Amino acid sequence: MDRTRNIARSLLSTATIMATSLALAAIPAPGAADSEPPTEKRLQDDKSLEADAASALAAATTSPELLAKAAPDECFGGSSPPISAWAGCETGQPKVNHSYVWGLTASGDHLWFGTAPNVHCLTIGTSLAVTEPIENDDYVCEYGESPQRSENPAIPPAGGDWRPPKVYLYHKPTRNLVDKTAAITRRSEADRQRFLSTVGIRAAGSHRGVVLLGGPSVLGLNLFAFDGASGAYLGSTTLTGYGTVRHFLVADHTLYAGVGLGIDGQAGGAVLRWTGSRSRPFDFSLVASLPQQVADLVVHKGRMFVTTWPSIAGSADSTHTAGIWMSPWLVNGGRGLTTTDATAWKQVWNVSQYEPDPVIAATYGLGGLASYNGNLYWGTMHVPLKATQAHTTRYPSESSEQNLAATKNTQRATSIFRASRFDNGKASADLLYGAAELPAFDPEANDGAGEWKLTPTGYQPRYGAAGFGNSYNNYTWEMLVAGGSLYIGAMDWSYLVKDLPSELRGGVEDGLGTVDPASYGGDLWVFDGTHGPAKSVSTNGLGNYLNYGLRTMLADGPAVYVGTANPMNLRTDREDDVPEGGWELIRLPGANLPSAARKKAALGAQ
Repeated sequence: MDRTRNIARSLLSTATIMATSLALAAIPAPGAADSEPPTEKRLQDDKSLEADAASALAAATTSPELLAKAAPDECFGGSSPPISAWAGCETGQPKVNHSYVWGLTASGDHLWFGTAPNVHCLTIGTSLAVTEPIENDDYVCEYGESPQRSENPAIPPAGGDWRPPKVYLYHKPTRNLVDKTAAITRRSEADRQRFLSTVGIRAAGSHRGVVLLGGPSVLGLNLFAFDGASGAYLGSTTLTGYGTVRHFLVADHTLYAGVGLGIDGQAGGAVLRWTGSRSRPFDFSLVASLPQQVADLVVHKGRMFVTTWPSIAGSADSTHTAGIWMSPWLVNGGRGLTTTDATAWKQVWNVSQYEPDPVIAATYGLGGLASYNGNLYWGTMHVPLKATQAHTTRYPSESSEQNLAATKNTQRATSIFRASRFDNGKASADLLYGAAELPAFDPEANDGAGEWKLTPTGYQPRYGAAGFGNSYNNYTWEMLVAGGSLYIGAMDWSYLVKDLPSELRGGVEDGLGTVDPASYGGDLWVFDGTHGPAKSVSTNGLGNYLNYGLRTMLADGPAVYVGTANPMNLRTDREDDVPEGGWELIRLPGANLPSAARKKAALGAQ
């Protein structure tokens, strides 16, 4: 039991661990974010802008195009950062700390995004009592031996792999990437301390010429504002009482933010309406007060809908488990949502309507959300082994056989739903990818010893099994409507399974199937209409299988931009046969073409 429970904690989500990880940020390393480590600005080293443009023009219409990538910013085992991107280290091994494009938005000709560092290491370190350093071919977690901690001994060993996040601006016409972090940290000591206490830049939004970027900290939700046209830094603030922000949404000429209350949103959720301007960039009003933290937001048929994450860990009632919430009516071009709407939202669907095991249901999150061809689409999210931990906490195992059964039966892949009607405030949902039956635990069976039983979910999947047929697709991270199609970006955690202890790996593979290395890498799927299954755009991380998730997406004219999640911080050797670690910003030039045009373009490129 203890081993399973500990390993389960080691893979808890960023959402669960990040907010508690940064007691370490209270005493940041001097100058940690003032330096500007090298960043990969283009697809290849030392190419001119003209050569880059010519190469992009010659590329096939549907080929993913790498715009920018995190570069090594530290020397593992050395004493200084690399002199320039990918140049190597005088001593030690090049290491890339920044792993996620966590928030992404567009303003004019610019893309703005923020990063999160060493997510996997922080997860393991802050969730385990043991912080023994880990090193393998893919990543290193230094914990108490981290140089960050050696400069600041007050940082707990569990947080030794944290680094300050970064903020970037990508200028599309010149294909230039600019590190804007120093604009924040050099403005004032207050701005610097606020930024250096931020776990990562989790969300980004833009409206009326203002770009907002935000992320959790130990003191609340930290926000940073820029002028979207000039790129000038406008200032920062901390919204105390709020613990996280996941998405912004512009609806009816108004900007909204979905947030969580308290540490990691565990105290509930809210939707905030931005009432600010360039001169007052941090003015908000409360337009939704919910018992669960808000994940994604979308407008559908004149109302706002949001997905949520559970607000109180372990609570299995529908008040706290993840669900879909619906706002009162919006008025197009008019008032939008106001403070009078804050308590008028209705929950129209809940994960307990699908998941038959109440303990497992309490661990579900809901992620990507989209309005497409008259239907509302959404998907589920499952932190690897979190349900295993919840089950063994509620029903302690007394044998290795019970541990194995718990691991096997608690695994879930992402399920995709849609609904077109919301009669009497309830969704008439259709399961597109999922399961007709799932294992549920009956604690009263076998004279109180308990038994796992396949139990009907109440749904029949229309198009296929959960995870689009890949049971290791565990997150529906993003949904995006572009060019008449609906794109769904997922996380595939199969690459992480190879490093699990053999007993635990055996239980996972019993539940989800043997890992196929050919499936490594996050998936991108597309619906070209409402009358057929989704088609795969990529099942290998858009060409880099170390991209285990497609974390952020946005449409911009004829293109779709994708920001990836990739925490493999030691994969920096460009001469070996393994791709590189660290976040990537990728452009899909023809991603929003109708399916016939995509097929024609692909055939023409062969």
